[in-house]
Amino acid sequence: MTALESLLARSRFGMKPGLDAIREICHRLGDPQLELGKVVHVAGTNGKGQTCAMLDHALRSARFSVGRYTSPHLLKVNERFFFNGRMVDDETLERAASRVEEVLTGLEATYFEALTATAFLVFRELKCDYAILETGLGGRLDATNVCSPVLTVITKVGLDHCDWLGDTVEAIAREKAGIRKPGVALLLGENDDRVRETIKADFEVKCDGDFVEQNRALAMKALELLGVKDKLPADFDWGGAVWPGRTEQIGRFLVDGAHNPPGAEALVAWLNKNRPGAEYSLVFGACGDKNVDAVLEILRPVATRAYAVKTRNPRSIEAEELAGKMRAHGFEAQAWRTGKLEEIPGPVLVCGSLFLAGEALEVLGAYPWGEIRNDPWEKLK
Repeated sequence: MTALESLLARSRFGMKPGLDAIREICHRLGDPQLELGKVVHVAGTNGKGQTCAMLDHALRSARFSVGRYTSPHLLKVNERFFFNGRMVDDETLERAASRVEEVLTGLEATYFEALTATAFLVFRELKCDYAILETGLGGRLDATNVCSPVLTVITKVGLDHCDWLGDTVEAIAREKAGIRKPGVALLLGENDDRVRETIKADFEVKCDGDFVEQNRALAMKALELLGVKDKLPADFDWGGAVWPGRTEQIGRFLVDGAHNPPGAEALVAWLNKNRPGAEYSLVFGACGDKNVDAVLEILRPVATRAYAVKTRNPRSIEAEELAGKMRAHGFEAQAWRTGKLEEIPGPVLVCGSLFLAGEALEVLGAYPWGEIRNDPWEKLK
């Protein structure tokens, strides 16, 4: 087993929000989190990953070296670690993971804590001008929150991970706002009054338009606050900001990672604006810790037929159980057994899980960072 595989196996420790373990790990490693270059720390319920990708692209266009750490990954763990627009290679990750594994004696560090420490070592070694760090869960007690940022950013806040963060948007906003640091500007994206009043941000972005346009405006405002907006080339555009599996059209298939109510609402708003009147066949898979009923209710107006699928993630709901939930919300639903996308009629919407989005991109030959390795739905045939 490689060191990286050993760290990945720490999923058995589950999720344990808190900073004591990551602080001790970092101390044993020589506090690499304090030597990452200029750090931009990004939290939020939806849009944070895409905002990170946009900011990464823009900073590289301004000729800065940029590291980016995001989660989760769609197909392979390297997707979490980017440097100058490319996934960090296996050798570099393995070297950092080996060093992290050496210092974990006596600690029940979680999967995310171990990977976060790995990211700190990688970006310190690569000597980034900027390191963009996305929180994994919440903000206040997230492992990334031991960093020392020059700018903090909060994107759209909504109800998700309620068992960990609270069951109101105000409670969740307070957790997200825990990334604030004294003397460091906080940039808040488009949110409702409850979130804005809870966070009381130093800076605020108000922007019209769809979800992607809001994230783009947020990234541009971040560049302005960092003092580098004027370094963008005259012909700069956002086309190089690759963030797959988000309203991605591949022939008659639309793949989106929407997996919570705010994400589903943003997806339906996009469909109403860009595909008015279209009626989709829905391919849907979801993890058991998500508010599946709320997501299905939001998606019901844009689809009639529905196909339930169990993803490769161990937390995924069984297809038969999921099909039952779909029928309860008025879908003509069935557990999907063949795994062949070409059999599904009409325009097809694939969503409900980022893991499902990744698997769909692989099957459709649209995964942007490598060739198709295998058929992830072979088990269904």
